[in-house]
Amino acid sequence: MKKTIIVTAIVVILTSAALAVFVSLTTENISLTNFAEVKRGNFEIVVSTSGELVAENSIDIKGPNIVRNRNFRSSAIKITDLVSEGTEVKEGDYIATLDKTSYDNRLKDELERLDTYQSNLEMAILDSAVTLADLRNEISNQKYNVEEADIYLQQSIYEPPSVQRKAGMELDRSKRLLEQTKNNYSLKLAQIRNNIKNLKATNNKQLAVVNDLRDVLATFTVTAPSSGMVIYKKNRLGNKIKAGSMLDPFNPVVATIPDLSVLDSKIYVSEIDISKLSPGQQVQITVDAFPGKEFTGYVANIANMGEQLPNSDSKVFEVLVKLNGTDPMLRPSMTTGNRVIIEKYDDVLYIPIESLHAGQDNMTFVYTKDGIRQVVVPGESNDKYIIIEQGLVAGTNVWTTTPDNTAKFRLEGEELTFNSGQGASAGAAGVY
Repeated sequence: MKKTIIVTAIVVILTSAALAVFVSLTTENISLTNFAEVKRGNFEIVVSTSGELVAENSIDIKGPNIVRNRNFRSSAIKITDLVSEGTEVKEGDYIATLDKTSYDNRLKDELERLDTYQSNLEMAILDSAVTLADLRNEISNQKYNVEEADIYLQQSIYEPPSVQRKAGMELDRSKRLLEQTKNNYSLKLAQIRNNIKNLKATNNKQLAVVNDLRDVLATFTVTAPSSGMVIYKKNRLGNKIKAGSMLDPFNPVVATIPDLSVLDSKIYVSEIDISKLSPGQQVQITVDAFPGKEFTGYVANIANMGEQLPNSDSKVFEVLVKLNGTDPMLRPSMTTGNRVIIEKYDDVLYIPIESLHAGQDNMTFVYTKDGIRQVVVPGESNDKYIIIEQGLVAGTNVWTTTPDNTAKFRLEGEELTFNSGQGASAGAAGVY
């Protein structure tokens, strides 16, 4: 019985000890996460954003340009087949096939219409030949009539005057009929020529429509305009154009062949940060495809107008960052990380932004691990840290959160509020 009591007591003691150690370690770990050390070193103000590599120069691989052809109605064309992105091609190599079903049907209709026009033209030419031949025969016959009337008139000199007068009248009538027949022939010839001219014009116009259709259909099999790597084009919504996509008739670019010798990183910067950027600023660039490798570049161009990207409520500005040099491993559309260096400071003190607090009197301060509410003069800040110009020394541990018993903290450094003037207020403006 005594042994059981003793064993039970030992177990309780060991359990309590283990629990105390666990609580102590846990509390220590929790407390460590609540503090940050004041550090001294170089400080950078940066704007960080992701982007993608784009070629500064590229050749567009275009489909049929239907918009400029007045014989066709502008409509989207489906891409039925497209080579894989990244394919190396030579000039004239196959790139894509476009759906030409509707245009094939249109060509059949236009060919039937052309056959009708050609038949009408041939028939008109044959009819004209027959009509003109008949008119020429009439002219010939009328000439004979004139000759007969003239002979009859000559023979009537031995006849009574009435007979001679009748013979003269018959000759005049025959001559008038001859002139009338000739005039009819001239008028009919002009009419036939004009009719055939119109039929030929209609036929030629229809032939041009058929030839245009054939020429356009020939471009529905897209080939490479030059040698290089095929990169998919993006539409206005930012989606890549690929097999199954509809080709915009106003911008019939199927894909591009970029110049890989000059690459840019295209980024979008929010309207809040865009004022911080200016051409020439240095940029540190990483590429997701090559972890651990860093490239350098500089801000080359900043868009004058903002835009609203899909699924975004805020305006952004397009910025092009030119890479220094090139690397054969880099390819367009690779995702990049970009750190635009706005400002650099050497040998300064800085702390996490969340360690800085502001009172109602615009006094900025920090809570130290030693139980002091230390007034400080803040300087510039980036997205994580803020420079402390006065009030702290390197190595001091400050709270990263607001402690529970703030009333017990002793206030020190009030004179900095008056010495710093507007500096403290300005620094506090960016405090959380």
